[in-house]
Formats: sequence, C-alpha cells, structure tokens
Amino acid sequence: MSGRLESQHMKHTRVLLTGQILILAAAFFAAGSATAQEVQHLTVTRPGGFPGLPVMGDIQRTTNGVAVTWDGPSGYYQLYQKLGLTDKTWQKVGRPSLTRKATITSLQSNAFLKVQGPSPRYAGVATCAECHEDIHAKESYTRHAGAFSDALFVAKGGQTNAACLPCHTVGYGLPTGFVSKNDPNTNPRLAGVQCESCHGPAAAHAANEMDFTVRPRVELAGQVCGGCHTGAHHPTYDEWKTTGHFTVTEDMNPADRVNRCGRCHSGSSRLALINGENPAVAVTNDANVGITCVVCHDPHQNHVWTNVMTGLVYTNQLRQALSSTNDFFLSTSDNFTNKYNPNINLCAQCHNHRGASWTSTSRPPHHSPQYNMLLGTVGVLPDGVSGGPTAHAGTYFLEDDAGQLYLATNQCVTCHMQKAEYQPGPPEVAAATGHKFEVDTYGACAGCHGRGANAEGLTTLVRSIVSSQIQQVKASLDDWALNKAPDVLRTNYGELAWEYSVPGDLSVGTNSPPADRQSLIATNIMKARFNLYLVHYDGSHGVHNGPYALTLLDAARNWVQQELSK
Repeated sequence: MSGRLESQHMKHTRVLLTGQILILAAAFFAAGSATAQEVQHLTVTRPGGFPGLPVMGDIQRTTNGVAVTWDGPSGYYQLYQKLGLTDKTWQKVGRPSLTRKATITSLQSNAFLKVQGPSPRYAGVATCAECHEDIHAKESYTRHAGAFSDALFVAKGGQTNAACLPCHTVGYGLPTGFVSKNDPNTNPRLAGVQCESCHGPAAAHAANEMDFTVRPRVELAGQVCGGCHTGAHHPTYDEWKTTGHFTVTEDMNPADRVNRCGRCHSGSSRLALINGENPAVAVTNDANVGITCVVCHDPHQNHVWTNVMTGLVYTNQLRQALSSTNDFFLSTSDNFTNKYNPNINLCAQCHNHRGASWTSTSRPPHHSPQYNMLLGTVGVLPDGVSGGPTAHAGTYFLEDDAGQLYLATNQCVTCHMQKAEYQPGPPEVAAATGHKFEVDTYGACAGCHGRGANAEGLTTLVRSIVSSQIQQVKASLDDWALNKAPDVLRTNYGELAWEYSVPGDLSVGTNSPPADRQSLIATNIMKARFNLYLVHYDGSHGVHNGPYALTLLDAARNWVQQELSK
C-alpha cells in the first residue's frame, strides 16, 4: 500500500485500505526522539537535486493504522486528510511538526491525504556566501558552479531548454526560483548548481540564521545527486543503486559497530571520521547510510592529486587519490585519525585486509584484501619465497607488439570504472559511467593485451586455474581434518576441524572448533587456511594478481601436505 504526492506545494494522495472500513478515531503526529528512531533521509529523486516542495513518500500499513512519510525542505509541515473524493473539507491530522512522518491510528478506506509545507523561497549563492565565504570560495571552482555557463551546455542550447534547466539552475519553475534565460522575470543569480540545489531553499534561513527550524538540511543521501545524475545520458545514480555501496547489510548503529565497522560500511560514520569526529557522538542513530556519492566525491571543492607512478597532476572532486603504491591497511582497532591517509588509493581506503594475520583464530580474513593482493603484501610465505606487485598495480610498464609502453595508472578504476558514451540509436544504448564497479567490458585492457578479447580469454583461464587450486587446497584441508587432526577435533568437528571458530563460506555448516580448541590446530594448517581465504575473499580468483595468488596457494598446499605426511 503506497501513495504518492505530485510536485506541487500542496497536493493529496488517496489511501486505499483492504478489509474492513476504519473510522478515524485518533492520530499521532509528533517529532519523535532522536535517540528513539533513525534519522529520516531523502528517499526520492527530483530533477534539480533537493526538492523545493513537499514530496509524498510511502504509505504503509501498521498494526493499528498507517504510517505516512514525506519529504521536502526544512520547516514545519501540516498533514491533512479528507474522508472521500467528494468531501470538500480537509481536516488537520495532528499539529504542525518538523517531523516528516506520521502514524495515523485509524483511517477510513477512501481517505485522501495531503501535506502542506514551507514555501520554496530561494536566496541564491551570493546570499549564502555572506556567511559561508570559505565554502563558497572553494565550491565556485567546481564544475557544479559553472553548470549553466559550460561551453558545451551553451552550444547545445541548454540555457533555453526546459528539459535541461531543472538540473543546471536553482529552483527552476518554482516560486522565487530560476525561470528562463529569455524571460524578463528570470533570476540570473540562480544560474548554475548552487548551495540550494543540494540543501534546499534557504531564504528563510538567511533572514533569520538563528531559527534552527528553517536551517537548510545537510543531506548525505545519494538521492540528492540522483535527481540529476540519472537517465540514459548519465546514469551514475542508477548504476550506483545496483551495487553493494548502496546497501547497508547490517545495522551499523550499535555502539560496537558505529565506529569499527561503520568506518567502511556506513557513509555517515566514515564522513564523521574524515572530519575528525567520533561517530558514536556525531552519528546518533544515523549510521545506516550507505557509501553514498559524497563519501567519495567532495561536493564543496576540487582536490589536486599527483599520480605517484607518472608524476601527472590531476584535479577533481575525489576525496582520495586514484592510485598509490605504498602498503596500507586499517584494522578496526586502529585510530582512524592517526592512520587515515588521503593519498592512499580511493578504493584501498576500505578494500584492504584490515590487519589480518594467520595467527587470528576467530574468523577468516575480511572480504576486503583486494588492494594488498594487488601489491602482493598480504599472506604468509615460506622462508626464501617472496611475492610482489602485479602489473595491474601499475608498478610495471608493459610493452605491446608495436613496442608501445602502457601503465595501468589508475589501478582499480582502470578496469572497474570503464565508461561508454550514450548512443541514440535506434536502438538507444545508455551511457556507462562506471559506477556499477563491474568489469563487464574489456575495452580498457586492450592497451596491454592487444585486444579486449585477449584479456577476456586470459581472465577466464586464470580464474579457472585459481578456482581449481582453491578447491584442491580446501580438499586437502578436509583430508587433514578427517584423518590427521587431533582426535578431539576430528571426532567433534569432522571436515570443519581445520576451520576458524566462525567458519568461512568454503565450508558447509557452523560446527567448527571454538576459541579454546583452536590451539590444537597445527601451525601449518592455520597458515594454509589463512592463505586460502585471502585468495578466495579477494574475489578476483587471481585476476588482481595471478602470480601472487598462485604463490599463496602453492605455499598453502605444501603446508597441508607436510601435515598429511606425518
């Protein structure tokens, strides 16, 4: 059951209830406690960024009625209802509130709802800059600031195209918003993507900055960006929503998770840490936010980065560099501020082994050792055996048949964020922005491998070989568990006798040796399982660093064979 409010200042939506007709008896409409419920984030997208008008969200059945949510700028909202289409009387539900949600405990089946909110009064960036001069000075050099005057946008007639103006101006078509370049009533001060595009109308705030009820919202949700960065021409938001970055798989709010796990699994927690704040204090019941756009992209300023392998300098809005060669990991017990380094590869900030060690017995290494596997800096090897970085780490120059030298200078994004231009067709083919983070094309590989097809074939071969060896090592560990493990392990845990206290997903079942019996597992077996899970949880099955993955598995196989030979 759901309802939707159209884009007008005051609209209504019909509530359809199945079953018996309910008679309106009471309503609950209160702000609620910040410590009792999670922060409500924007869940809808609107061209232009942050909606200037109330937008109805979901209407869902509860035990005793319906829960209604809506969104819009900061300020007071009043919910109304009427009992049927022909009813001319709108009745207030509760009192005006800053909360953008309500629970109605009784409602008639043919009822309609509408919400009235603050007027969309826009001030323009010049007004914001009077107090936020430092932010404005940085933001004015970003591409957003020049979105209306961009040469390509002008050349294509965007300044007078009603389909383009909502995303290239502020509040287009709304009261006090941008009208049209050729309209005598236009507001040129609202051209470009400005503060109010992402924070909502701010004239009321500018008139009384001490009134907290109208302070523009600081919204982390990707939906703010998704109102414009969407569609076939630039489907950044659409691609991102299909990824694990969008999803929060576990509740990150508990005190033991908000900082430890939240540093990579919660966008709000990570931003707090980057800003030098303690998430346990700064992110009160607001940790269940995915890795949204602003976690990786700084909306307020450009950053200057130097490619450590080529010396080339590039400027963009990424918070961290695209490539690095020094080893890095951040364990959950590390002090974030002391170890955070923006010069470390953007992806490696989270895709690292987190301090994994073969001596750990509680669970396998985390599913995130990709950067360290790329560099060949994680895992345990016998004396005299060494690993090292792969060509994919960008530390080697490769030469093709024509004698041309190539370097994967951008590391992860070279393969995982390949782009493609929009094709009008027919048939229409949407552009690709790389924000699926999937390697679904091999065009970027042609520089080193001659043709994309060559790279695809090599990928299939390497994955097949490494996958087979993973299963071989696992089978050897099972053999040890059933035939060579100490009696107490073999009798009680069977094939899982070699596993961690919390077994990894290579095994079936959960009955493995607990913490007080892990010491009975042979040292060689512990080293072997560690290497095995590193390669397995790297996820690429050798593509990131094939030679090193095979070296780790070979060492693991030899250690298990030594134990089987006893």
